[in-house]
Amino acid sequence: MRGVNLGGWFSQLDAIEGNDPGTIQDPLEHLRTFLGREDFRRVKGWGFDHVRLPLDWQVAFEPDGMAPREEVLSILDGAVDGLLREGLEVILDLHKCPGHDFLEGTRREQPFFTSSEHRADCLTVWRHLAGRYGDRPGVLLEILNEPVAPSYARWNEVQAELAGHLRRLAPKATLVLGSNLWNGAPGFDHLAPVEDGNVLYSFHCYVPLLFTHQCAPWVDGDVFHVRRPYPGTYALPPDATDRLPVDGGRWDRARLEEYLAPVFRFRERHRARVACNEFGVYVGGPDRASQLAWMTDMLGIFRAHGIGWTYWTYKNLDFGLVSRGEHRYADKPQYAGPERLDRELVALLQAH
Repeated sequence: MRGVNLGGWFSQLDAIEGNDPGTIQDPLEHLRTFLGREDFRRVKGWGFDHVRLPLDWQVAFEPDGMAPREEVLSILDGAVDGLLREGLEVILDLHKCPGHDFLEGTRREQPFFTSSEHRADCLTVWRHLAGRYGDRPGVLLEILNEPVAPSYARWNEVQAELAGHLRRLAPKATLVLGSNLWNGAPGFDHLAPVEDGNVLYSFHCYVPLLFTHQCAPWVDGDVFHVRRPYPGTYALPPDATDRLPVDGGRWDRARLEEYLAPVFRFRERHRARVACNEFGVYVGGPDRASQLAWMTDMLGIFRAHGIGWTYWTYKNLDFGLVSRGEHRYADKPQYAGPERLDRELVALLQAH
């Protein structure tokens, strides 16, 4: 598996708007125009075989009563159809669900894990989505993005509950499941596999956050607002505590490989399929040489261990291979040219 995320299309519209206020005056127009056939063909032409398509529940469903917004779902139908026609498989990812927001999970506990009502609403979302896409060849269903449960045991319980319901709704679809605490690799040492033979287990990799998310405006804590190179040795102040994992010390390819060891152990122990469905470096933080060095090491590890991957992300959202209309990055040299395309990073991904 080699592909890209299509973040910022049906997900995280607030982040798109936050970067450049006024860009999404009409959400439906954004959904119709943000990406299209030309983008699908470009991704396929790069040699990639799939995309991950994140969906925030509130974009496609009414908060009161959970009624589906047919005008949105019809656009989503067209997106899925168009991607499949171009020969790209689609991981349909429930990026945010009722009672759970992965970013808010960095600051406070999420009610999804204690509220049966929220989980019932989540199943309502999946009932509609599975009815539309669950029997489509080439569509995989990702049950929840980056869970932030209060314990590993609680996530194992909730994931098994949701996976069981989703399997009944979509008997033939591949389910994509993940580890607790933002799909981090350490969670695989505590992850209980579900009783299902058609599952792909997903992890995300942005370690060390001190490097990949340095100076990112949405990350809380002074410790993240320090310029750090990669490879590098990162010292931490004694009060550097946060809900997010903050790991200092020496970070290089060997340390990255050590960090991913729980994923490798899980794969061998359970004969499971695993893939990295998000990874990347914030373009507004690290220096360019360090960004490419981290990407080279990460991709090299994936190739050495036979790990499939999905880069975060194709367009905009602070990690894009393409940056259009993002005034914050208007002067970034990697986006020079009329296409605003980071050709060097695309070539690196293609080489792996």
